[in-house]
Amino acid sequence: MLRVAVVGSGPSGCYTAQSLVRFAEQARVDVLDRLPCPYGLVRYGVAPDHEKIKSLQDTLRPVLEHERVRFLGGVPVGPGGVPAARLRELYHAVVYCVGAATDRRLGVPGEDLPGSWSATEFVSWYSAHPDAVDGGYVRGARSVVVIGVGNVAVDVARMLARRPAELSGTDVPQAALEALAAGRVADIHVVGRRGPSQARFTTKELRELGSLPDTDVLVDPAEAALDPGYLDPSALPGPQRRNVEVMRGWAEAAVSPTAPEAAEAARRIRLRFFLRPVEVLARAGRVGAVRFERTAPDGHGGVRGTGRYEEIEAQSVLRSVGYRGVPLKGLPFDAANGTVPHLAGRVTREGLVVPGVYVAGWIKRGPTGVIGSNRPCAKETVASLLSDTAVLLDRDLPGDPLAALRAEGVEPVEWTGWQAIERAEAALGATLGRRVVKLPDWESLLAAVRAGGR
Repeated sequence: MLRVAVVGSGPSGCYTAQSLVRFAEQARVDVLDRLPCPYGLVRYGVAPDHEKIKSLQDTLRPVLEHERVRFLGGVPVGPGGVPAARLRELYHAVVYCVGAATDRRLGVPGEDLPGSWSATEFVSWYSAHPDAVDGGYVRGARSVVVIGVGNVAVDVARMLARRPAELSGTDVPQAALEALAAGRVADIHVVGRRGPSQARFTTKELRELGSLPDTDVLVDPAEAALDPGYLDPSALPGPQRRNVEVMRGWAEAAVSPTAPEAAEAARRIRLRFFLRPVEVLARAGRVGAVRFERTAPDGHGGVRGTGRYEEIEAQSVLRSVGYRGVPLKGLPFDAANGTVPHLAGRVTREGLVVPGVYVAGWIKRGPTGVIGSNRPCAKETVASLLSDTAVLLDRDLPGDPLAALRAEGVEPVEWTGWQAIERAEAALGATLGRRVVKLPDWESLLAAVRAGGR
């Protein structure tokens, strides 16, 4: 029997467990997660109104219900939890699928002013992550600046523009729904330092902005025309070319004499380009504006500063400039890339393989790709692990790891506990006249587990 611990129950962790039980009949897999709920960013990163993507949980669910897989939630690994070295004693192999848990920073003055947040903080709040806090993201804000031109930035902009009636049928937590309903955001500026052809939106996500009720999407044709790829998209790869086509349509509509004036819509999403943030400016002790330097293409795929500046008024700033992995005590870490060094998923330290320790997902390759990219990444790691089986099994374990964890005071939330949380969220939704409403904090999640069984 090959006992494997998979740390992290998001897509990469689930795909790793799936490959293990599919290709190794002797494998028994414990999927550990710090949270009492499974699915990682599918539950806590996908926007509530993207129900088709969130339905991936239904695909991952059979993996965690497999007879040779156990979900053990509420089990932190590292400081304050189970040490990495102890996991290595309890299992023949440990695969870390812990993602990229923090945000990249802008590195500009004023970044930490009240009213300036990472997009992840905002996403965690409207996704009911139990560590999230209500920072007053939209309170008193008429204008919001979103820095970044990727899909997370689009999600953030769309959630800011959605009306309560559109969100009430989702699982967004009640407090977030009420706060968004009370908000008065009218202008949402999505700002990138490069041009439209280099934006990292997927076209489907981008087009969705144009279908939002009572919302205009504005692109300045003169600003967009600074991008050679925008002027002539014929040489661009398909995804970028389609993005440009969508944005050209918005730019042309904005200058058309028959287009409705932007003021007629309750909200405006302004896609801005060639602006690099240089300072978040304070007004009355909190965010009041963002100062940008105008950039221009440098002829090599990057941009250069021009020495010309512009300020955009904002009462809230959401920074969406990428994720970054964090070090985990006991594992080597490549600080430059924010990943754990590896060879085909085998963790390495100073070029030498660390026996029995593996990585998959973003902590392995960096925060790149879409959810489906985790499947081949996990398969590669599992192939490496299974080729090491003879060496891994040449070691006796102290018994059932779950019994050992319990003896050491760890009380995991098992699958029945997660099912109790699901029932509690459905019951909460029923009391509020909604379908399902997420429980938003540790206390309510663990109370549901206690009421329904671990």
